Amino acid sequence: MTHRDTHLRPLMLAGTGSDVGKSVIATALCRILRQDGYHPAPFKAQNMALNSFATPEGLEIGRAQAVQAEAAGIPCHTDMNPLLLKPQSDHTSQVVLHGVPLGNRSAYDYWRRGTQGDIDFKKEVQQAFDRLAARYNPIVMEGAGSISELNLRHTDLVNLPMARYADAAVLLVADIDRGGVFASAYGSIALQQPEDRQLIRGIIINKFRGDLRLFDDGRRMLEEICGVPVVGVVPYFRDIHIEEEDSVALTQKSLQHEHGKVNVAVVMLRHISNYTDFDALEHDERVHLFYTNNVDDIRKSDIIILPGTKSTLDDLVELRRNGCAQAIVRACREGATVLGICGGYQMLGMEVCDPDHVEGPIERLPGLALLPVTTRMNGTKVTRQVTCQWGTAYEIHQGDTTPCQGAAEQPLAILSDGRHDGYKASERCMGTYLHGILDNQTFVDMLLDPHKEKIEAGKVPFDYQKYKEEQYDLLAEHVRRYIDMDKIYQILRGDD
Repeated sequence: MTHRDTHLRPLMLAGTGSDVGKSVIATALCRILRQDGYHPAPFKAQNMALNSFATPEGLEIGRAQAVQAEAAGIPCHTDMNPLLLKPQSDHTSQVVLHGVPLGNRSAYDYWRRGTQGDIDFKKEVQQAFDRLAARYNPIVMEGAGSISELNLRHTDLVNLPMARYADAAVLLVADIDRGGVFASAYGSIALQQPEDRQLIRGIIINKFRGDLRLFDDGRRMLEEICGVPVVGVVPYFRDIHIEEEDSVALTQKSLQHEHGKVNVAVVMLRHISNYTDFDALEHDERVHLFYTNNVDDIRKSDIIILPGTKSTLDDLVELRRNGCAQAIVRACREGATVLGICGGYQMLGMEVCDPDHVEGPIERLPGLALLPVTTRMNGTKVTRQVTCQWGTAYEIHQGDTTPCQGAAEQPLAILSDGRHDGYKASERCMGTYLHGILDNQTFVDMLLDPHKEKIEAGKVPFDYQKYKEEQYDLLAEHVRRYIDMDKIYQILRGDD
């Protein structure tokens, strides 16, 4: 009997808190299970993130599940993340169900009710899981935040109630790097209802620093007080790159300009989204990329990129307030290349209009006037994967951008269906709606060409797809070395 013929119980990675490493461990397990001959798929019932991705069907899911699907070697699908919440402000989020936006909801209403009109969110995510489980084996599930938020238990769609529905074996991921690992692991288990507590079959200690032997006693103590085995202690790593789900670390990247490379400044917007657009460029050895809203850093850069945003008009106001708008315009006039992506493309135009208040109360703002285009916001969200002369990419945006009256048609990309995208005023000033366009080497080569004299001899183009596959394998190797896969397989087969 092959591995593919052995049915395994679903596995959930739950957390003692947010940012403990659930997504990365889930990605590693998707890759490990694939390497071992299974046909796994990721699943997160509800995700809250601005970093999203378009499926082959042109629908929207959280980027983390798209990454996990890639690690598993399968196309991403909305059933892997049926419910996506995209924060609009501290109190409201856009609700995306099965890849289609339903509108904005206040956090209070969402968490209090768990329904919208005739839609029962719990039923919707359960049905998505069932469809996925009928096609793949096993399902690698991911929880959200902490599993012990008692005040939200009655509306929880993604943690232990979902594991209970799926009859999943739960591995609790605890972050030792932030301290308090004994209290957080023990408390997370002790606060569960008895029927949920028995689903927790193991603990993974993540982000360990130092000599693992120093935690031998701690491991035994944790197993004794929690009553479940520690199935892994995974060391912290910095030399493996997996696309991140949130933007916490963006401002920690180096701000120093470097000689022998093209210096690329990504403007740090308050509502920045789809920042994984720049992962490939960041790893190109011809480039030094950093995130900033410092006007001096912007003016000294060779290439300036205005990224995507969840709130174009609000970020446009902030760009003018902090001086970045003026710095970008001046740098462009002095020879820097300026590229706008999605919301950044909209900002580079003559104006952004929102007469229907799609984003908020502001009805019109002048743009940076670097491109002869105008944007009108509308309530229809465009989500699709596309192919153009540069390669593959995807769109996720609200709003239509068209050339101003009298402006020539100068599209940046010609899509395979004949449609035009973006605008190229010159080799140093352009905009596009295409996320992922920087993953394509031909486009990057075009972007760098005006600055090629600054590139040190011997630095070569970067194969991002090959690099990502190597990183998934390195991650799987790292995690496999430090977790007990034999024990995990016993749990998933029901042999323990």
